[in-house]
Amino acid sequence: MRFLRPAATALLAASATLALVGCGLFDTGGPVRIAAIGPLNTAANPLNGELSAANAALLGASAQGLVSFDGEGQIDTGLAERWTVTADGRSYIFRIHEAKWTNGRKVTANDVTAVLRAYLAPASRHLLKADFPEIETIKAMTDSVIEIRLSVPQPNMLDLLAQPSMAIVYKGMGWGPMRVHKVGRVVLLSPAPDPLAEDPEAAAAAAEDPAASIELIGTSPEGAVARFKNGYADGVIGGRFSTLPYFAATNIGRSRLIVDPAPGLFGLAFTRAEGFLATDANRDALSRAIRRQRLVDAFGLTEWQPQEALRPAVYRRDDGPEPLLPAWTADDDASRQIQAKRAVDAWRHAGHTIDPLRIAVPDTPGGRILFAYVAADFAAIGLDSKRVGMTAASDLRLIDEVAPNDDALWALRHLSCQPDTLCNRDAQQLIDAAMINIDAGQRAAQVGEAEAALARYVPFIPLATPLRWSIASPRLTGLRANARAAHPLNHLIALPK
Repeated sequence: MRFLRPAATALLAASATLALVGCGLFDTGGPVRIAAIGPLNTAANPLNGELSAANAALLGASAQGLVSFDGEGQIDTGLAERWTVTADGRSYIFRIHEAKWTNGRKVTANDVTAVLRAYLAPASRHLLKADFPEIETIKAMTDSVIEIRLSVPQPNMLDLLAQPSMAIVYKGMGWGPMRVHKVGRVVLLSPAPDPLAEDPEAAAAAAEDPAASIELIGTSPEGAVARFKNGYADGVIGGRFSTLPYFAATNIGRSRLIVDPAPGLFGLAFTRAEGFLATDANRDALSRAIRRQRLVDAFGLTEWQPQEALRPAVYRRDDGPEPLLPAWTADDDASRQIQAKRAVDAWRHAGHTIDPLRIAVPDTPGGRILFAYVAADFAAIGLDSKRVGMTAASDLRLIDEVAPNDDALWALRHLSCQPDTLCNRDAQQLIDAAMINIDAGQRAAQVGEAEAALARYVPFIPLATPLRWSIASPRLTGLRANARAAHPLNHLIALPK
């Protein structure tokens, strides 16, 4: 992996952290050992907000949602054994299979609807609460059948329901497909016994087979990589751009790195429109000034791609319009920086001053590399910058999110009139109109209009696609790159076809 010079300090620090002794060998039997980046809490609940990668993995295994992702990021069964979408696209009907909560009580449709309603309630801090605006009602039709009724069709609903944060956690309990056994810092997960097995004792014994179990630990990025390097983990999950230098600081083979081609939002959102940042033209000048290919090249991954449009290029299952590119994308980097510098010079010639730009990025090796490149490009057009923490007052703040589905409106909603983003009422009205339109053709046209209005306003500087990475030993045949960056624990070892 090749790093350019501004990364050197961060890499040296990461190398020192990873200087651990020992040279263990990867097991080929026994539990699969996974090191997840971030804290691990067996009491984690999606109601409380964003989940660490470790907690998301735990919930995805112990309290799967109505549907789930398989190892390739495709929709798979979860608590629901089958489902139907009505012809008008406004009703999703799920039949849940026989399952038990960890206290032994049967899972019912009423239990599940109570959980889903709580996730979307006004007081909830659920990460995806705002991404379900189409839902009208969630109700239990029978003891095992659930209907989710929508105000307008949403062909990407299943992808949302398959997210780890949509795990069905009922009064602190999960249902499976794996059971949690706490062992110190490490959580042991084993398959939940089949409640319909003819021989319950045999089913329980099969579930306790060590080869079918998973040992999960939540740890720091340097700790996770060190565990793999020294043979104490079969895989690492939860990597982002901010932690990639910890991998680069090791001699782990590049073939072991899994990089997900995940569309989404990765860039700098303007948090205020005052002074120099008050005009659309000046905010656009900052977006022009950044040399995106140079920035992503600093991280040394050909899989990581620059992005210039506000909205990511997704798989377009909803047949929405292609993302709108700025007019200046046809110009080379040098021309763009000349154009941007003219805007800065004109502002100063008019007698205005420009305070140093406060840029909020993670205080990590990757965050510091990112800031170094962005600050250098801003300096080239005459602007000073300073790095601040993610929770500090700022002028620009990093957004780093994988798109949970292929809804063309997802990115536009996240960039308009949200906390710590700018708000243009005209653009928001167009977004609101598209959200409630039941005609697919008209909706697609409105998406294009909303995107154009938001692009003129420039609330966000897109930089690249989100970067998500994992490390896999040869044992983890099911850990594969995919567009959802989904690596469910129960699919890490692919079954023979």
